[in-house]
Amino acid sequence: MTHSETEITAELVRDLLRDQHPDLADRPVRLGARGWDNQLWRVGDDLAVRLPWATQSADALLRKEHHWVPALAPGLPLPVPVPQRLGEPSERFPRPWTVTTWVAGTPADRAPATRAAEAADSLAAFLTALHRPAPDGAPAGRDRGGPLADHAEEFARTLASAAGSGLVPDPDAVRAVWDDAVAAPAWTGPALWLHGDLHPANVLTSHGTFCGVIDFGDLCAGDPACDLAAAWLLLPDGAVDRFHDTYRPAADPATLRRARGWAVVKALVCILIGDAGDHGRPGGKPTWGPPGHASLRRLTATAGHCGSPGPTR
Repeated sequence: MTHSETEITAELVRDLLRDQHPDLADRPVRLGARGWDNQLWRVGDDLAVRLPWATQSADALLRKEHHWVPALAPGLPLPVPVPQRLGEPSERFPRPWTVTTWVAGTPADRAPATRAAEAADSLAAFLTALHRPAPDGAPAGRDRGGPLADHAEEFARTLASAAGSGLVPDPDAVRAVWDDAVAAPAWTGPALWLHGDLHPANVLTSHGTFCGVIDFGDLCAGDPACDLAAAWLLLPDGAVDRFHDTYRPAADPATLRRARGWAVVKALVCILIGDAGDHGRPGGKPTWGPPGHASLRRLTATAGHCGSPGPTR
């Protein structure tokens, strides 16, 4: 992470709005959140300014969201932040930024879903709506939505790190899930729209179920298994099978096997980020550990179980 050299403050946000979108400049401005790539500053009750601050790749991701998300959002059953305006680099702030709609809710790493059936149905409905064939020219994922085997080094590295720190009680069981996933047949269907980054901090909850999905910076086209991994990371115990039964068209067994592999990688990353947060290391987030551990426990407890077979996409 390379933090922006420009300090982002409420005064800066107001100045940027005054320069480029003056009709919004008189609204109250307050910090909404500091994410991995961007800071989010609320503008009034219904809008937010999103500014890159910690990674160089964030600029391109913001422009991608601004181009593609407005067309996708109306067909999605959960609220998502829809870009409304684009801010261009200037002397005040040398990077692009956007004005989006504000989505209310609490990130699932801080308030996990507790109503199993409602959460499973909500997540399945969202991914059913999103996973449509993407058009020619749709963005390719940075490292999402492609062959799972491309992540073999990441898997080996994260498992070794987590096991070496005593964070994974049974590394062999984790490796067995991964090996089965990598051995599954590859995706041969059309490239589908994917969110690409469905971890617990990017899904919002309210009253025990999901109420919004944020951060479409990794929006891309590819293998839906990448997104289907979210069921193990986001849902309460006992809800994954209901998710699979509700998602349409039902994923074939090979896709579910690959999804389990994606889930293992994501769970290990969450565990390491959570451990870093527990020990006060840079980039650490203590709230990421529990969903990572829960996901890994579910995956290893159901080794060899991939849900009910369904039609191949």
